[in-house]
Amino acid sequence: MVSRILKVDPFDLVVFGGTGDLAHRKLFPALFRRFLDGQFTAPSRLIGASRQNLDDAGYRATICEALQRFSSEAGRTDALKSFLDIIFYVPLDVGADTGWDLLAKKLSADPSPVRAFYLATTPDLFGMIAKQLAAHGMVTPGSRIIVEKPIGRDGASAARINDALGAVFAEQQIYRIDHYLGKETVQNLMALRFANALLEPVWNSAHIDNVEITVAESIGVEERGAYYETAGALRDMVQNHLLQLLCLIAMEPPASMEADAVRDEKLKVLKALAPIDVSNAAKLTVRGQYRSGASEGGVAPSYTQDVGKDESMTETFVALKVCIDNWRWAGTPFYLRTGKRLPQRVSELIVSFREIPHSIFSPESGKISKTRLVIRLQPDEGIKLWLMLKEPGAGGMRLRYVPLDMNFAEAFAIYAPEAYERLLMDVIRGNATLFMRRDEVEAAWRWIDPIKEAWGQSNEPPRPYFAGTWGPAAAIALVERDGRSWNEEIL
Repeated sequence: MVSRILKVDPFDLVVFGGTGDLAHRKLFPALFRRFLDGQFTAPSRLIGASRQNLDDAGYRATICEALQRFSSEAGRTDALKSFLDIIFYVPLDVGADTGWDLLAKKLSADPSPVRAFYLATTPDLFGMIAKQLAAHGMVTPGSRIIVEKPIGRDGASAARINDALGAVFAEQQIYRIDHYLGKETVQNLMALRFANALLEPVWNSAHIDNVEITVAESIGVEERGAYYETAGALRDMVQNHLLQLLCLIAMEPPASMEADAVRDEKLKVLKALAPIDVSNAAKLTVRGQYRSGASEGGVAPSYTQDVGKDESMTETFVALKVCIDNWRWAGTPFYLRTGKRLPQRVSELIVSFREIPHSIFSPESGKISKTRLVIRLQPDEGIKLWLMLKEPGAGGMRLRYVPLDMNFAEAFAIYAPEAYERLLMDVIRGNATLFMRRDEVEAAWRWIDPIKEAWGQSNEPPRPYFAGTWGPAAAIALVERDGRSWNEEIL
């Protein structure tokens, strides 16, 4: 099967923080792949901006080195050279007034292409960069600004950042990126629900017993220790990634696939989340912190060792029981968990349907398990529908629990773009469907802030768990109190 490539209009993409890890590890490899597939239209340009004192040649050398590390296509030397030829660099200090005129001069050569400004920096610089772009006349009607999560540390700081961006850019020009929404399986969740007659009639509490969302990482905080110590898993993962996945799996059918139609329905889910605060956080939330334990490379250090502290109140694991107070989902719990130093790297959504009301089979036929729909985001993106089927053979009625398995790579036999590839091209096209609107971000913070406040008031440290395990024992109890269990056996 051949994937159809739709070219984008000519553009200038400026990457602030152009010498940073995100640019090297994710952005430029994604752009290189889109370039290889012929998606760019000349005369598109990629412009890095940071404080390092480099010229164009020096910057191209750093990007070339990054592509050799992080792109499997770097061996295509002729294409690599052509790609590097459209990369430029401007030394620029965001916090000072130096370099902005150079950037404005480079852009002013032709104001007609789409201008996209990617802020691969810390959130405290977002407003300052937007203000400088306006002050130096670089914001055109066709400009877009892309900001990375987290948008703020809480609702108040998120509002301040949004105000600063909104003072320069119209809301439709602001692209708040969450790379999870660019994953192929996330978009296939929309197709699965709304393009098939099979699932939508049973997509409600009358037929679905519970939903699990797991985003697990096997690594620790690595080089992000300084950032993570100020963020923690709740801010880093739950406020954006997990809540966005929850919205997509729980939202009502939108009127169309237009950006605002989809985002309106996601916002309704956020507004319908049952509050978790000081009155119920102890029953509905678990936070943990990894201790030294076994890992693939031997013995993994503890979180405090990773961040160089004797003790810390920062959580590296969160589990939540979430209820949605609306007609569709009343009575169906959503169990969310995320953490570092867990047994494997996996992101999955598991929809467990209710048990059959009556079994006609004898006990000798075997245990009847719930029908489950498993949607895997990473690794090995795909969808499995776990069903009870008869075991082949003449030995009587023996039931087995088996999956109908659709692995995307096998089913479509084409390269599935990485999330950043799709999202960056959506920005250039002006398609905001997979990006968060301001009211979504702030609604998510309104639900998250009371949880953080409740934890602060309790003054209880995060529960310890050993590296290589599925988190604190309390996370198991959170689900088992409801007569359920986490579905690790089908991960």
